[in-house]
Amino acid sequence: MASPRLETYCCPNRDAATQLVMNFQPQVFCGVCIGSASVSLLFTILQLLPKKGQGPRKMPKASSSSTILLLISICDILGGLGIIFRSSVWLGFPSFIGNISVANGTDMWPSAFCVGSAMWIQLLYSAGFWWLFCYAVDSYLVVRRSAGLSTIVLYHMMTWGLAVMLCVEGIALLYYPSLSSCENGVEHAVPHYITTYAPMLLVLVVNPILFRRTVSAVASLLKGRQGIYTENERRLGTEIQIRFFKIMLVFVICWSSNIINESLLFYLEMQPDINEMLLKNIRSAALITWIIMGVLNPMQGFLFTLAFYGWTGWRVDLKWRKREIPWESMSSSTVGENTYPSPVNYQSNIHDSKKISTTDSQQTDEAISILSEGNSSSDERLTRSSPIYQGW
Repeated sequence: MASPRLETYCCPNRDAATQLVMNFQPQVFCGVCIGSASVSLLFTILQLLPKKGQGPRKMPKASSSSTILLLISICDILGGLGIIFRSSVWLGFPSFIGNISVANGTDMWPSAFCVGSAMWIQLLYSAGFWWLFCYAVDSYLVVRRSAGLSTIVLYHMMTWGLAVMLCVEGIALLYYPSLSSCENGVEHAVPHYITTYAPMLLVLVVNPILFRRTVSAVASLLKGRQGIYTENERRLGTEIQIRFFKIMLVFVICWSSNIINESLLFYLEMQPDINEMLLKNIRSAALITWIIMGVLNPMQGFLFTLAFYGWTGWRVDLKWRKREIPWESMSSSTVGENTYPSPVNYQSNIHDSKKISTTDSQQTDEAISILSEGNSSSDERLTRSSPIYQGW
């Protein structure tokens, strides 16, 4: 699971609230994290592998949205591997982890492992949050016809730059002046919590707004494509809206427990004594949400693939296929063609004008196909409703 409490625990003089959750059934908690992350990792990879009886997943032309979806899954996979590694060491070497509680300068490996593994998990999941925000931005820009493959470079710079900057800044302020003598009090940890939850809250607040605007723009495109709004187009717009809803639903399910848990722990930190009987229910709620985080946080990767592509099946096809080289198909298509000058075609101007008139419709089809990628029924309806399909 991903929580700023993982980094806070690396301080020998950690606060009582962090001590409460980290020392609550650590073997059970680590086992839950390993099980959840392993299941999510296996099913995420299974979802992304090619399947028998299916062609390769279509990559829309001049689209960075499909690349972003893949990068989100990669971040989840790498973050899950970090959770498995950290929890396995926690279970297998309890004496090694126990040295973190001792402030000494002779053995820094336990503290280095604690900080390094926590930073790895936080960085990867934070990058996943930024990529999800970029997906919402890119979806809106695609509909507005102002996004393409060139923008993926900007997304990389923004995502990895902000993720690394916020992670390093939060860690530096948390471990000031040094790892062995972190400052006491809540104040020095607040910047670290802000840098951790800022991208998560950004997705929770801004992504629904961008998705709603994108759905409205898609409806306008579908209506303006042929001047009518058919049942197929209405269903296509609904499916895009449902896809965005699934993405946000998965995000809320996987991370709402983190916000609740952090609010409860922060409230406990404000109390002079967290062991008071009046705080028993709050302590219990904090421990319950802590275990829930260990289950739901790693499952995000698999649940996101379901929201992106649906269930892709069990039949994995690992056979290597030779991909057709563009210039080979071009050269083969010219074989047998008449090399003599062709007679003048008086209807060419008519066809050219029809091609020009369908340019906007083709751009609309490309934009909508990007948003509905991974849904074969949507792609089929889009093709059937296209002017080209209808014999323009």
